[in-house]
Amino acid sequence: MATAGRDRPSMEEDSRLVTGCGRRIAVRCLRLAPAERPISRVALDVGRDQGGEPGVWAALTADEARDLARLLLLHADLAERGTEPVGPTREDSPST
Repeated sequence: MATAGRDRPSMEEDSRLVTGCGRRIAVRCLRLAPAERPISRVALDVGRDQGGEPGVWAALTADEARDLARLLLLHADLAERGTEPVGPTREDSPST
């Protein structure tokens, strides 16, 4: 069924979600335009939680964003099936 443009959620509405613990997560395209070389990133902004604890943000290249999306989908599937994660644990991973 086709919908009129005004019936679709705005890009801003599609780019945010609120987690069960109250954190607002926003995903945006960040473009910096220095004259010699424009830069584009996918910005991930995890806002404050319900208790006011500060959030974090990251600016990812397109390839990094795709890698993160792949990992999120993999772990979502593992969480739904209740199986163990594949690969190193958070403690085994190097800090970035």
